[in-house]
Order: sequence, then structure tokens, then C-alpha cells
Amino acid sequence: MAITCRSYYTSRTNKPSLYSKISPLGNPNTSVVPVLDDWVYKGNKVRVAELQRVIRDLRKRSRFSQALQVSEWMYMKGVCVFSPTEHTVHLDLIGNVQGYSAAESYFDALRDEDKTHQTYGALLNCYARQRETDKALSHFRKMKELGFASSPLNYNVIMCLYAKIGQHEKVADVLSGMKKNQVMPDNFSYRICINSYGVRSDFCGVEGVLKEMETQPHIVMDWNAYSIVANFYIKAGFRREAVSALKKSEERLGNKDGEGYNHLISMYARLELKKEVMRIWDLEKSSCKRCINRDFTTMLESLVKLGELDEAEKILTEWESSGNCYDFGIPSIVITGYAQKGLHEKAEAILLELQNKEKLTSPNCWSMVAGWKPNAKVVAELLRWMADNGSIEDAEDFIRLLRKAVPVNRQVYHTLIKTYVRGGKEVDELLEHMEKDGIVENEETKKIINIRSA
Repeated sequence: MAITCRSYYTSRTNKPSLYSKISPLGNPNTSVVPVLDDWVYKGNKVRVAELQRVIRDLRKRSRFSQALQVSEWMYMKGVCVFSPTEHTVHLDLIGNVQGYSAAESYFDALRDEDKTHQTYGALLNCYARQRETDKALSHFRKMKELGFASSPLNYNVIMCLYAKIGQHEKVADVLSGMKKNQVMPDNFSYRICINSYGVRSDFCGVEGVLKEMETQPHIVMDWNAYSIVANFYIKAGFRREAVSALKKSEERLGNKDGEGYNHLISMYARLELKKEVMRIWDLEKSSCKRCINRDFTTMLESLVKLGELDEAEKILTEWESSGNCYDFGIPSIVITGYAQKGLHEKAEAILLELQNKEKLTSPNCWSMVAGWKPNAKVVAELLRWMADNGSIEDAEDFIRLLRKAVPVNRQVYHTLIKTYVRGGKEVDELLEHMEKDGIVENEETKKIINIRSA
């Protein structure tokens, strides 16, 4: 259905874009409605395309509450008549911010013509996000009855749900059901299934799905699938198989794919293969137009992990001359590496050099170089406050610095999960990191995750 819209404005004036006004409002608790109202009050034109761009950007940056405010404002001001596409986005935002119950109410109130495969799919995603398995499966059955499950997307949602709740053995059954119903699995479908076998250390299953994926004419193999396989080989200690998978991953790496190069660098660092780490870094520098801060971060973390601190300092010098935006998080990787090795003089030398250049540093790093350890009681109080009041960005920054001084524990992760839930940000990746640190989900974890459905 085509979107029906009209311009909503008072008069034509030459002003900065609405996007440039809303984008800097980083605090998720800041309402964007006054900005929107003020924009119109000052005679500026509101374009549907720009509002949609703002919503896309806010969603991408996990600022779901603000994205929902923009969507609600669009509807209330009559900027456009919502088609199923707009309803789908709005419903997903409600689920993210207010929970699946509110999303259900919105869905139930839709006109029949707006209850399409898109809006049905959005509600399914809301259920899966909050691990409401029974509701998700019941809703999915209804979608199949209505003929709304003819693409792999919704099957993938169910497979991801089973993976989230630890029922990995059911993932392959969903993949089989897809093929039985003549729905062709996509790359993501196969990757989820490979992962489900890998977490159970079923390498026959991993290799079987990978082989099937490679033989499908509609599938274009990319680096991701081989990288997932390599990850499980590394965990199992199968070095030769891991290197073989990484070579195949590299063969399918597109030029200028910084994320792919960074992934390979991290994997080779885990295998303690410095030569390969350096080789991929050289490839990345020659293939990509320029290396951004994320690339330098990955490389420095890998070299520090390998204990190659002299090499890391050379890369740090490259970063300093790259012209990239200054971020203390980058030199702090090397500073931390030196401090952890007891090389406090070298760590302090970097800090002093930054200070002489009038660059921002952190009190935490100075304390770490001096051998200071944070007071456990103070940290516990700060974490409690952060969980209830801090923004996602504040919590991430605090815990990133804390991690450099003390090992992370359950309270640290629960603090982050609480701030993510309050801010409407997905917690799946965070839970994976928690598992890697040897901290399993308990009842308190599940209670925090499901707080939005209360």
C-alpha cells in the first residue's frame, strides 16, 4: 500500500535540518516532542521522508523511546496516514519501549486491512524479543494459517527464540519445517542452525549444515558462516580446522569490509598467530580507504592479548598520525596492557605524553598505573545507582573502565542489562558476553530481562 501524506508546515524558511536538531539529543530520557513542536512553530516544513530518516537513525542507535515519540507525533499531527509499513515500525517501537502487552493492544486495535504479514511479523518479533515462547508459537501458527509465513524472516525469528532460551536442539526442526513448507532458508537461517549445533559441540551437525549451505544455488556464501564455524573450532581446540575455516572466510571477504577484517584479526589473536594478525592488518589497510577508530581498537586489543606491546605502541603511533577523531579509549588499551604487565613506567609515559598534548585522559587510568584497586563497597553502590538512574552510555563507559581494574561479575552484567532494558536496547549480545565470562543466567537475570512485560 502506498503511503498517503501531506506536508505539515506554516511557512518556508531557510533553517538547519530537523535531523540535525534531534540527532544530538543522546540522552534517551530527553523528549524530542518539544523539538518537533518548536520546529513547526518557527515556520519550518516537515517532510515525511526526513521524519522516517530520523526514526531509522534513532532505532539504529537503540534510542527507541525517542523514535516512538517521533512516530507518535507523525500520527497525531496528521503528517501522514499510516500504511501497514508505518504501523509495523510503530508496533515494533511500542514493543521495544513498553513491552509486548502494549504491542498486542496496538495490534488488536488495527483495522483488518492493516493486519498484514508486516504487522503480524512485528508482533511476532515483540513476543520473541521478550522470550514469550508460547505466545510466539501460537502467533506463528496463526500466521501460517493466514499465509503470512512464506518468507524465511519469521522462521528465523522462531529459530532465534529457541536459541535465546537455550533450546538449541529445536532449531534444526524449524529449518526442516521451512524446507517442508517450501520456504527457502537464507544465509541467516543457515547461520542460526550452524550456531545451534556449535554450542552443543556437535561438529558433524555443524559441517553437515555448512555443506548443505554451500550447495544451495540461491545462497551466496559470505565470510560470516565460516567465521562462526571457526569460532567453535577455536573453542574446541581444533586449531587446524579453525585456520582452514578462517582461510575460507578470508576468500569471501569483500574489499573495504572493515568489520570482516576486524573479525579475522580477533580470531587469529585467539589462536595466538601474530603473523596472521599482522598480515590481515596490512590487507585491511591496503583494501579499505582508511582505518577508523574501531579498526585500531580491534588491532590494539589483539596485540595486547598476544603480549605484543611494542608492536601495539607502533600501531598507536599510526593511529595518532591517522587524523582520526581523538578517543582516549584507544591509547588506554595500550596503557592497560603495560599496567597489567607491571610496566608502569611505560604506561605512565603514554599518559604524560597525552597530557602534554592537552589530550583528555581518565583518572581511572592514572589510578591503575599507580597500582590502585577500586573499593569494592564504593563500586557496588555506584553499580546500584547506575542500574536505576544511569544512561546506557554512562553505564557502558563506567563498566569499560571498571573492567580494566577488576574482573567483571554478575552485578556488573545485571547493571548493564537493567540500563539496556530501561533504554529499550537489545540484550542478546550482552548475554553472550556474560556467558563467555563464565556467568550463567539465573532467575534474577530473567526477571530483569522480562521487566518490560510486567
